[in-house]
Amino acid sequence: MTKEQLALETIRRLKEEYPDAGCTLDYDDAWKLLVSVRLAAQCTDARVNVVVEKLYEKFPDIEALAAARPEEIEEIVKPCGLGRSKARDISACMRMLKEEYGGKVPDDFDALLKLPGVGRKSANLIMGDVFGKPAIVTDTHCIRLTNRIGLVDGIKDPKRVEMALWKIIPPKEGSDFCHRLVYHGREVCTARTAPYCDRCCLADICAKNGVEK
Repeated sequence: MTKEQLALETIRRLKEEYPDAGCTLDYDDAWKLLVSVRLAAQCTDARVNVVVEKLYEKFPDIEALAAARPEEIEEIVKPCGLGRSKARDISACMRMLKEEYGGKVPDDFDALLKLPGVGRKSANLIMGDVFGKPAIVTDTHCIRLTNRIGLVDGIKDPKRVEMALWKIIPPKEGSDFCHRLVYHGREVCTARTAPYCDRCCLADICAKNGVEK
């Protein structure tokens, strides 16, 4: 089985297993997803979803966050960890959106990368979930699972994983595929315990089980 064939079969099976998989960060506007994905670094999505409710009670829009002092933001977001740096990035990002983009999140990948605190993972998430454009989000689940399955070979650098996956994942499938990897990584192909291969829908095609590609 070639990597392209493995990718298509993996996509097919994960679609059956997790038909409704989507982003687990709560948001109803593009700028809120930008805030949440920055807070999610080294923090659970569940905790972020709780913290942002308090943040938006005090700062309900881009203008309010742009006008807030980083210390005010930090006081609210510190339960997510790395509060000072995250607050500083959120503050600077909101100011840039207000001053350079008229309060709108740009739908251009390179423009997103210029926003403070936004890397390739965040930019891809915005492109795929908000704007419906081709995207591959190489978070820890994606990197771990694609290596285990055999879609990439011993690559741990997020950008290199992303570039390798672009070669074998159909563009229209990338965003949803990565969301399904998150679900599968949390429920079956776990990081902190041995993976539950006995109930994995990919067990018979997975490189971890010694299946030749």
